[in-house]
Amino acid sequence: MKNILQTARKKAENLERINFDEALALYKENDLLLLGRTARKIKESKSGKKIFYIVNRHINLTNICSSNCPLCAFQCQSGDNRGYTLELDEIDNILQDFSKVENLSEIHVVSAIHPEKNFSYYLDVIKKIKNFFPSVSINAFTPAEIFNFAKTEKKSFAEILTTLKNFGVDTLPGGGAEIFSPRVREIICPKKLSGGDWLEIMETAHKIGMKTNASILYGHVETVEERIEHLIKLRELQDKTNGFQAMLLFPFFPKNTELGEKFNIRQVGAWENLKMLALSRIVLDNFDHFKAFWVMLTLPVAQLALSFGADDLDGTIGEEKIIHAAGAKGDSVMTVGTLREIISEVGYIPTMRNSFYN
Repeated sequence: MKNILQTARKKAENLERINFDEALALYKENDLLLLGRTARKIKESKSGKKIFYIVNRHINLTNICSSNCPLCAFQCQSGDNRGYTLELDEIDNILQDFSKVENLSEIHVVSAIHPEKNFSYYLDVIKKIKNFFPSVSINAFTPAEIFNFAKTEKKSFAEILTTLKNFGVDTLPGGGAEIFSPRVREIICPKKLSGGDWLEIMETAHKIGMKTNASILYGHVETVEERIEHLIKLRELQDKTNGFQAMLLFPFFPKNTELGEKFNIRQVGAWENLKMLALSRIVLDNFDHFKAFWVMLTLPVAQLALSFGADDLDGTIGEEKIIHAAGAKGDSVMTVGTLREIISEVGYIPTMRNSFYN
């Protein structure tokens, strides 16, 4: 193990690719400063002193879901009085509010797997957004949603993705990856698509020219080995397609979830969040961008993350329901001024971007 660790440290510091055993050795050594220093060096080799942010807004269309994942506090079943579904006239009102946002660049659309809404509803939503904001990018629908569309429409992933692209979806968010391990998915999201399906959908999106994000959900019932296996699979697909734009790391929020209660899960702290970020930046050497998603991390930790490999604070967001349902305490709206101040305090250059990092 000592020789593996020495090799891992040397490779990491020389910005050379590390393997599974070397990544595991670095994790177990628990040298957060080494990981942070190395991750920061990798980040600066790719984007220099720039830290990106985007002016965006989120729309969560519904919380009525047929997947009923134990990991989720957002979803509820049809007939539950907590349930909601946005109809097209309500989306009109939301878009009217969005029209007041200066420099709006992206609208992010994700929701649950509604058992009754068919594909045409989602196409109508995208059409409405595109008609209202023809120059604003749409980042919409996780692979879990794409999988459901393909199932209900009896079409291939390529057919569904091509239709969405033609209607105006520009990029796909990276959610729903969770942990690829079948063992873990059987516990945390047994009705959801498999890890293999998630990867296939992303590969298909990349092949038709759609850029996407990637993610990992950690801090629940997975092992460290399963986390690293997940990262290696993402790296392998990126080697193949180069279609991932950014990586997001999601710590699990156990509050109000069946999973958290059943396994008495304690939310991971700042040390583990920064450690996972830095290690992921080292393992995923072919990813250009890593987001410090301040809604989940809190602003102070997200600011620290900029020195541990992150080069993107995501955006101004506006309203976020999914993570807040599981216990996230912070605000869900951020001003451009605050984002720029946070970045400048760390000694980096605030850089407004669009969905394609232009």
